[in-house]
Amino acid sequence: MKVILLVLDGVADSIRYRPTSLEIAKTEGLDSLARKSIGGCFYPIDSETAPESDAAVFSILGYNPKDINVGRGLLEALGIGVSIKGGSEVVFRANFATIDYESRKIVDRRVGRSLTSAEARELAKSLDGVRLSRYGGYVRVFATIGHRAVVIVGSNERGLSANVSNTDPAYGRVGRVSVALDKFEPYIAKCIPLDNTEEARITCELVNEFTERAIEILEKHPINTVRAQQGIPKANALLLRDAEDRYPNIQSISQVHGLSFGIIAEMPVEKGIGRLLGMSVAEVPPPTGDMERDLHERLKATLSLLKTVDVAYVHLKGPDEPGHDGDKARKVKSIETIDKFYIQLLLNSIDLSNTAIIVTADHATPPELKAHTSDLVPIIVAYNGLRKTDGISRFTEIECCTKGSLSIIPHGYMVLKKIFTLLEIH
Repeated sequence: MKVILLVLDGVADSIRYRPTSLEIAKTEGLDSLARKSIGGCFYPIDSETAPESDAAVFSILGYNPKDINVGRGLLEALGIGVSIKGGSEVVFRANFATIDYESRKIVDRRVGRSLTSAEARELAKSLDGVRLSRYGGYVRVFATIGHRAVVIVGSNERGLSANVSNTDPAYGRVGRVSVALDKFEPYIAKCIPLDNTEEARITCELVNEFTERAIEILEKHPINTVRAQQGIPKANALLLRDAEDRYPNIQSISQVHGLSFGIIAEMPVEKGIGRLLGMSVAEVPPPTGDMERDLHERLKATLSLLKTVDVAYVHLKGPDEPGHDGDKARKVKSIETIDKFYIQLLLNSIDLSNTAIIVTADHATPPELKAHTSDLVPIIVAYNGLRKTDGISRFTEIECCTKGSLSIIPHGYMVLKKIFTLLEIH
């Protein structure tokens, strides 16, 4: 028996704002799966925590994220195949951002989502290898997708520490994990040591010097000159968060579940989690903006991966971004596109007699709030071998929460074990 664990990034909304995107969307494929399923709802972390993407994915895969103290910077680096020197390098997740050069006020933390990956690569090249003035400091910079990047701050002379604050003011830190803040001052934050060690102090000195050096280099970069002439935001600063300086010791996913896992994902953080947990990572091309083409590639990769592993984890990014942008109509369209060009075609390509399909979300991203929330997310398990189905007619929050026999599961990390037990998978 094979299992496809399909996670639609941010697809859920809050039932405080009905109709939800899933209720509005026309989803022939999801509806077909729902009618063959058992279902329920769960809190990705708990009823009070709005999850970040990495914590939510760990939880869905069966790990209590509160037991995993790893900075997302490392996961992003693993996702693009970059390693760090423990003790002398600290890795950060970074955003190219738009600031007002004179006041240093942040205009847009993500360059209005208008920065192309090709532009970001050129900007990263101008910063990669920058030498800092003290401690033999240096910086490595890698663009990933769109406005996202990985920044590694290192020293040839001194030890460094990841126990430092973010320069992205939208996120605070709890241990090694970032927490989105409801309110923040729109200025690049100074890196502050979070303990009294020399290593943390030196790390912040290097980070703060690099922040200023990056602004000076990026402000004058030819790409930003052209962007300014075209009336689009400059990518003239970098915001750093989620520092890490070590590789954590985490039990592999095959040890946790006794099954082999593979992952299909387009974003570095999910790929990094896959590599950290010992999953087979199926490489797919980065998103092109043509969802039909991208989904076709991901479907081919799913069917290929399923031949070599017991569980194929598929992470499709589409609905999350319009949720963050407050664009409900575009979120609905994204759901419909995934349904038409991935789910419906998947159903034509597999046999539910020997393959179970689990569909869920990693978190809710209601367009009304433009942010991840702690709301319940729906889940369905479709398989012809089920003893009975739940009478769910559509994959929506209300249908799954009110009709699903899985009921309300208090933590995401409990979900897979419960489902594998019901399916009698060992």
